[in-house]
Amino acid sequence: METIENKPETPEKKSNKKFYSILLIVMGLLIAVLVWQLIVTKTRVNTITIEKENQTSSLQHELDSLLTEHEKVKNENSIVSGKLVEKDSMIAAKAEEIKNLINSQADYNKIKKKLDYLRGITQGYVAQIDSLYTVNKILKEENKDIKTKFESEQAKTSELSKDKENLSQKVTKGSTLKAYNIRGIPVQIRSDGKKEDIIDKAKKTDRIKVSFTLGENLIASSGTKTIYVRIARPDEKILTIADDDEHSFTYNGEKIQYSIKSDIDYQNQATDIVVYWDKTEEFSVGTYVVSVFTDGYLIGESQFILK
Repeated sequence: METIENKPETPEKKSNKKFYSILLIVMGLLIAVLVWQLIVTKTRVNTITIEKENQTSSLQHELDSLLTEHEKVKNENSIVSGKLVEKDSMIAAKAEEIKNLINSQADYNKIKKKLDYLRGITQGYVAQIDSLYTVNKILKEENKDIKTKFESEQAKTSELSKDKENLSQKVTKGSTLKAYNIRGIPVQIRSDGKKEDIIDKAKKTDRIKVSFTLGENLIASSGTKTIYVRIARPDEKILTIADDDEHSFTYNGEKIQYSIKSDIDYQNQATDIVVYWDKTEEFSVGTYVVSVFTDGYLIGESQFILK
């Protein structure tokens, strides 16, 4: 059997082998570079993603903090914040716009500028709140002062009104006439009809003579005064010509009958008055009451007895 011996490599074969070796090294280096670039790019992407998420979170936190502070200011100043409804609506609209930009991951700087602008609006809102609060406080103090003065004036007016009323009552009371020395005198007329005798027997009495003095009163109104005399029988019925409106007058808001009516000229001086009630029926035994009225007031009373 013959032995096969290795033939020596040709120069061309050696050259090809060297070329392939260099090519493999270059390709390995390229692959290493590409792998390194891929790792770097991935790391950079992850870093950018994290930074983007952090920015988004920071922007959202900033927006939430701003809105929370705004709501706090509104709630703490609810008395005056109602006057800034238009600005409050604008703040809400700007906040919604920024929220949409954050959700859409818009440019950080753009969102940041809008947040700064919104912060400026809310700061202006706070300044207006402070201004309104100050004005409201001043108005409250002024209103309190006015109310106090008004109540003080009301108290003075009420006091003056009471004084005026009391004075008016005193004047009215002081100007009311008084009747003095009221006497109901039963008399019998003599046969000649010119003279009369004072008696106390019911059966013999022909008329009742009523005499009294209308007192002096310098503050009462002068002029014609209508005097009403009521004579009440023992059974309390009034001696009157007719029980109708024509023979009545008003006293304490009610119509009451009178026995005798007389008009006199009163000139603020003491005036003696005499009036008569002529018998229309037999007089009964008992106590009679004579009452004198004028200007709607009871100005005097007295009694007499018939036996």
